[in-house]
Amino acid sequence: MILVSACLLGLNTKYNGESNAHALILKYCSLGRFIPVCPEQLGGLPTPREPVEILNGSGQEVLSGQSLAQGEHGEYVTGQFIKGAYEVLKISEMLEVSAAILKERSPSCGVNYIYDGSFTHRTIPGQGVTASLLREHKIPLYSEEDLTDELLKELLGV
Repeated sequence: MILVSACLLGLNTKYNGESNAHALILKYCSLGRFIPVCPEQLGGLPTPREPVEILNGSGQEVLSGQSLAQGEHGEYVTGQFIKGAYEVLKISEMLEVSAAILKERSPSCGVNYIYDGSFTHRTIPGQGVTASLLREHKIPLYSEEDLTDELLKELLGV
């Protein structure tokens, strides 16, 4: 089983109530091997919700209490981001996932890059809160931007 950011599967879980449907992921959806997760919803945030970025750090700093997740209008949602990450980890352990495909640049799911906390669409190297926690637990992570048909076939064993 493979965890997948729910928005990549076409579910309207993105902060603005839309999705980030990814054609290649949808191509293999019918195999029944994907587990859709939205850490932000699992942490108790509504959809739609205001955009959130991590201030002065990345997901690892949020998990260690050195940084905060903040909405564009100033509301701190650090607790919800941490709760959602641990809920995703719980799901991954219950279902013995072999990998996770997550939405790049998301403050929860970013695998290689996240936004820099300025709400100006600038990115920095780093991982989101959930991606950091999953990596800490040795779950292989992939961004939708890493995907090729060959890689997905390998991950799915087809």
